[in-house]
Amino acid sequence: MSAPDVTALLAELERSEPDLAEEARTAVEWLTGGDPLETVTQLDVCEFLWYTLPLKVGGDHERLARSLGRLLQLGGLERYAELCVSATTLRILRTYATEGEDAGTLAYQAALEATGVLPPDVPELQWSTIMGPEELGAHVACSAALELAILAGDDGDRVALTRRWLTEPRAELGGDNWLHRVHGERLNRWVLGRGPARRELAQPYEVRLHAPVPAQPVPALHGLLSLAASESLPLRLAPSPEALRLRELAERELGALRRDGARLTITSEGRRLLLSPGTMWEAVTGLLLAPGEHEFEVSAREAALLLLADGTLMSPVELRRRVAEVVGGEGWHPATGLDDVATPVDHLVGQLTALGLAFGDELAVRMSTTGHLAALTALRAHALRPRQYVNSG
Repeated sequence: MSAPDVTALLAELERSEPDLAEEARTAVEWLTGGDPLETVTQLDVCEFLWYTLPLKVGGDHERLARSLGRLLQLGGLERYAELCVSATTLRILRTYATEGEDAGTLAYQAALEATGVLPPDVPELQWSTIMGPEELGAHVACSAALELAILAGDDGDRVALTRRWLTEPRAELGGDNWLHRVHGERLNRWVLGRGPARRELAQPYEVRLHAPVPAQPVPALHGLLSLAASESLPLRLAPSPEALRLRELAERELGALRRDGARLTITSEGRRLLLSPGTMWEAVTGLLLAPGEHEFEVSAREAALLLLADGTLMSPVELRRRVAEVVGGEGWHPATGLDDVATPVDHLVGQLTALGLAFGDELAVRMSTTGHLAALTALRAHALRPRQYVNSG
């Protein structure tokens, strides 16, 4: 049965409890945004009471919550009405009032997680804190599914339920699924990023990056770790420059090797990579656009991957010049290092050649077949990353 009309409920409340009607009107307008009351979910109510109300709505917050609760009770939405006058809501509102926004927000986040209706991150999707329309729709739909499961007495795996809800074809989406919609939205946002030169470079990849790339073997790294697992490697052995760079990468960037006196031995992380080709592929491709790097460096490395991923043969000098053009068009000022893209680009090329993902010298650089797939994997992961608020602290 659909929920009663808000206008009718407000009229009834004004007749029976006129002192609450104006506050109830204010609260329900903030809660629904003009949408029918029947579209409201538990997540909507919790986010309004524990975040929007104390931070964005003026007036007596406890009275506003009580007034909204009375309106929802009149509409037969007893569970939501109880939330409005619950001890949790009272505690959170008073935390905001007495301890400030940061303490109140922490209390809100903890209480929201405890409800069980907040969709968890899943392997295929880490939720953004800044959501586009498709992701917001997916988040709301998953939360509603979790709420229904709890009401049905299903205290099962929230991750499994969320994954199923995201990946199953939906009639309301014309047979599409929510995960595909969110990925498409993120890819489009990535393509339309900063600067016309970068946009033109990224445009052909929007379709290519929709499907995940199967994990590929990385023979150079696998061979090195296999050797270290069977017998430690002497540090003084004079390898080729590529082999030396691979050792350094395995030790310092992957944590797969460690120094033991005059030798290198495999670590637990190295054994984990050795046992799982998929894990090794994920670790290797994750190095190419490492999220912990400075944003300028990531932009330069991304531009280099976009330029190299189609197999084009390019000299290091030309690669640096093209990368400088792209990141310059993104708005980087020379003072931030625009004139020195050599460091991040050369580091990337060094990684690629050490891992056998590219062939290069001072004259030319070109991706191998596996390198092309590694570049696509790294670019896809970067494009599909969640958008988060920057922590200014």
